[in-house]
Amino acid sequence: MMIKRNRLFGTQTRITFCLPRDTPPGTVSVVGSFNGWQPGQHVLVARRDGTRTVTVRLGPGPHRFRYLATGGLWFDDESADQVDEQGGLLVL
Repeated sequence: MMIKRNRLFGTQTRITFCLPRDTPPGTVSVVGSFNGWQPGQHVLVARRDGTRTVTVRLGPGPHRFRYLATGGLWFDDESADQVDEQGGLLVL
C-alpha cells in the first residue's frame, strides 16, 4: 500500500492511493471524510504496472479514510500519517 502526495498550486494537494491489483480481490474504494464516507465515489482503477490507483484533491487539514473492498471488507493503509481505531489519518 502506498500514498503519493503532490502539492498543487495554492493550498490543494493531489493524493494518489495505490494498492496491488489483486490484494484484496474485487472492487476497492477509498471512503473518507473528503467524500462523506460514501462507498463507490473513489474506486481504485487497475493500471498496467500491476497496481490500482485513485487520485483525489484535498485541501489543508486532517482527512480520515479507510478502504472498503468487495464483501464489506474494511481495511487501513499503514502508510497514512496515523492509523487508529477510526482508520487512517492524513494531515495536509
